[in-house]
Amino acid sequence: MSEIVSQFPHLNEPAPNFTAKTTHGDRSLADYKGKWLILFSHPADFTPVCTTEFIGFANAADTFKSMNCELLGLSIDSLFSHLAWTRNIKEKFGVHIPFPIIEDIKMEVASAYGMVHPGAADTQAVRATFFIDPNGLLRAMVYYPMSNGRSIAEFVRLLQAMQTSDKNSIATPEGWTPGCDVIVPPPKTAEAADKRPGEGYKTVDWYYSTKSL
Repeated sequence: MSEIVSQFPHLNEPAPNFTAKTTHGDRSLADYKGKWLILFSHPADFTPVCTTEFIGFANAADTFKSMNCELLGLSIDSLFSHLAWTRNIKEKFGVHIPFPIIEDIKMEVASAYGMVHPGAADTQAVRATFFIDPNGLLRAMVYYPMSNGRSIAEFVRLLQAMQTSDKNSIATPEGWTPGCDVIVPPPKTAEAADKRPGEGYKTVDWYYSTKSL
């Protein structure tokens, strides 16, 4: 197989456009305008770690939907393989997979999103997760090793954090979950830094202040 040309997309820039066949019919990036999208790849169908991940995504699908977020899987397997695998998950684990899965045999979407390492033509090199916002901007990328499954709970938490930051113009500290204090943007001038202690925030120092929402 010829060498795959892959490049990493950039955060806070438009996500690479795509049109692809999926288990739910044709899908394109434009179909998700106005919604968040989590696009995630897996190395191959009928693999044990990815099976647990798909079950995890399926179980959290309603939670993501309540947050205006759709899920879209991808692997370099055929639609027939995808269909057989999802039917097997339903039969063996009792879990229905409600989201579409892209057929990417030619690695076109995988290459556009940097899912394939330079020089690699092995589907085992493909394992990544992308968060795309309602404006089509790529907001986060998460890569995992082959040996360890992704944390769906962390993806829920990260989406909650990004949506909260967008709505309130704040940042969130390590491990933030809804209900915890958020970080107030630090002052940008000497005058603003002098005023910060009296602005009513929980201020440790001029650059670090938090507040409740």
